[in-house]
Amino acid sequence: MRLVSQIFRQLVVCGCAASVSLGLLLVADQAFDAGFVSTATAQDTPKKERETRKTPALRNNIYEKLAEAQVFAEAKQYAEAEAILNDMLDATSKKSKLNRYELANVYNTYAYLRYAVEDYDGALNYYQKVIDQRPEIPLALEINTLYTVAQLYFLQENWRKGIDTLNTWMSVTDTPSTNAYVLLANGYFQLKDYDKSLTNIQIAIDREEAAGKLPKEQWYNLARFIHFDRDNYRAALDILEILIMYYPKKQYWVQASHLYGEEKDEARQLALLEATYEQNLLDRGQDIVLIAQLYLNAEVPFPAALAMEKGLADGLVDKESKNYELAGVAWRQAQEVTKSLPMLEAAASKSEKGELYARLGNVYLDVDKNKEAVEALRKGLDRGGVKRPDQARLALGMAYFNLGDFNAARRAFREARKDQRARSYADQWLKYISSEENRLEELAKDLG
Repeated sequence: MRLVSQIFRQLVVCGCAASVSLGLLLVADQAFDAGFVSTATAQDTPKKERETRKTPALRNNIYEKLAEAQVFAEAKQYAEAEAILNDMLDATSKKSKLNRYELANVYNTYAYLRYAVEDYDGALNYYQKVIDQRPEIPLALEINTLYTVAQLYFLQENWRKGIDTLNTWMSVTDTPSTNAYVLLANGYFQLKDYDKSLTNIQIAIDREEAAGKLPKEQWYNLARFIHFDRDNYRAALDILEILIMYYPKKQYWVQASHLYGEEKDEARQLALLEATYEQNLLDRGQDIVLIAQLYLNAEVPFPAALAMEKGLADGLVDKESKNYELAGVAWRQAQEVTKSLPMLEAAASKSEKGELYARLGNVYLDVDKNKEAVEALRKGLDRGGVKRPDQARLALGMAYFNLGDFNAARRAFREARKDQRARSYADQWLKYISSEENRLEELAKDLG
């Protein structure tokens, strides 16, 4: 009991008491980073000379009562602690009155008790009563109380009052903490005043770095978000590079890659996305598709095909026509036609239009799978939506010709020549069919 009383007396004498305890609790308790919350004007304004205050003495019997209340408070016996404080105030009407300094310490302890039971309005009311006792309280107590009040406003998400109180505190304190700048940055951010938010979070980051410390991840993220919101991608990328180095997470690799894309720097975009992929950090289908597209743009189709094939097999990439088509195109560009065909078949079957069947038919034709080519081309033409039906019919005619079905080939070429763009080529094929028929007839006679 004596030790607690001595410690509490030291706190009271220096003008901190419950305000210090509550300040520490707030720092640990807030949902946002307690550093997350001045403006350039606050730190640029010259500090006024410290006023000299004469404060009344804190009498022994008063501090002993306060210490007793503190013991109950630390034991979470809040009703007992409050009863002592109530008795101290009641005594003022019967005996000697408490002076303003003593009253301030009583109200300070009341405020702590209100905070402990999450009665934040009650705590704010008592802290205001502490401030109302000036100028007969130590300046340090007033300053500490202002900071605690600001934190309580932020805890209640009363951003405007929190900012105003914190700016008042910064105008009277000699050494504003880094956390205070972060609190202000957070408050201004909530009010969508991004200029002041960025100014203050940058002050916090610069101060921490100047002290040889690593700023918190949330601080960098606040600055990054504001830069991104302003389309200042270069500044956002600078921050993301720091986050990747000191707080490596998948989201930072991917975000940096996307920002390089916004900057039209596909080489760096691919490099970052590739590094993310190699660490098995890409778990969204859209990112797998993006890296495949970037590989194709860089003319390296093989890894594009591998990424799409694995993404489809693992269920990360949606089994949609366009994704199968991308995989098929990648395999074909990689000269892996056999692997491209199943992908292109799946793409065509899932498409509502016949265009992909027409393309598939041409691939079959290229690898001498004429029967499959005929089937695919006919499906495409029957389904409709083929961009160049004349070209599809030319391919169909060639497939029939390769199968030896000259009549079907002739019908296909005659349909194709109805389009002026294909007429010349179709006529050449029609002549060739006739000459081939004549050649085969002569050959049959010679053999017969």
